[in-house]
Amino acid sequence: MKNYLFKSAIITSLFVLLLSSCHGEKKVSLSKEPAITVKVSGVSENNNGQFVTASGKIEAENSANLSTRMMGYVTKLHVQVGQKVGAGQLLVSINNTDLQAKKAQVDASILQATAGYNNAKKDYDRFVNLFKQQSASQKELDDMTARYEMAKAGLEGAKQMRNEVIAQFSYSNITAPFAGVVTNTFLKEGDMANPGMPLVSIEGASRLQVTAMVSENDITAIKKGMPVKVLVKSSNAILNGKVSEVSLSAKNTGGQYLVKINLDKTDSSVLSGMFVNVQFPVANTIHPSDSEQAKQTNTSEKVLVPESALVQQGQLTGIYTIGTGNIAILRWLRIGKNFGNQVEVLSGLSANEQYIVSADGKLYNGALVSVQ
Repeated sequence: MKNYLFKSAIITSLFVLLLSSCHGEKKVSLSKEPAITVKVSGVSENNNGQFVTASGKIEAENSANLSTRMMGYVTKLHVQVGQKVGAGQLLVSINNTDLQAKKAQVDASILQATAGYNNAKKDYDRFVNLFKQQSASQKELDDMTARYEMAKAGLEGAKQMRNEVIAQFSYSNITAPFAGVVTNTFLKEGDMANPGMPLVSIEGASRLQVTAMVSENDITAIKKGMPVKVLVKSSNAILNGKVSEVSLSAKNTGGQYLVKINLDKTDSSVLSGMFVNVQFPVANTIHPSDSEQAKQTNTSEKVLVPESALVQQGQLTGIYTIGTGNIAILRWLRIGKNFGNQVEVLSGLSANEQYIVSADGKLYNGALVSVQ
């Protein structure tokens, strides 16, 4: 019995020792977890130049969707997407057999009207001489004059019918209205072209412009001729431009005001259709509707953070701050407008509070960090 108790005591002691050893190893492994090196920065206030931004899109200054007003089969598509074309170059040919027949009929009517006119003119000249010699009465001269005028009008009408038919041929042979690049073709050979249906889309390659939508709070400060900066989202390239048009009505644009900016000379990397942010050099002031909020926060400056420092999880936006003991803490934010590559923070981050700009490893809530 004593041997049994002694063996049990030994086994229990070994078990407790083993648990203590495992627990100690876990503590050691946790304490040896390396800290993630991070860079921090204070909140950036809007003190580096006052401006407002608006989203927009680059488009060609000259653009057109070409169509026809006649029905017929497409006999030949002379261009491809991406092809450069000159002004007046043939793009699409539509079957015009019916127009050829009408033209032949009109030409025949012109020959007939010309013959009738020449005959009437000879008779008219003859009766004028006879009337001067008192060999023809006034009634005969009046009848001959009417016949001559009718023949003259008939010839003129036939010629105008020919002009009408010739004008129709321009809708069977679609040409480029200006020099540019073919951006889209909406049919192929053998398709039926219908009146008003787009056939080819073409954009001028010479100059580009930006179309932006501006809110009602900022539109009154934007003037024609104002120089602006344009940030291309895909490449972060910064372009220079000048405001060319400012709309004074938002009736058909959903409460936003249309502003057009002519870009300075650009390189081949800037293409039509790219999305941009436009920076207007307009001071950002608190509007009357925001005055109460401004009094509560005791600040009239916008709080900006780099867009690269934000964390997106679904529809939530946050940023990592540093808590007690150098621990990363994920803070959820309510954000506002974009200002270039910075984002306005409406709530969730106070002024002069540090946040993590970048990290050498993957951050998570509660991770140990080391400030560089």
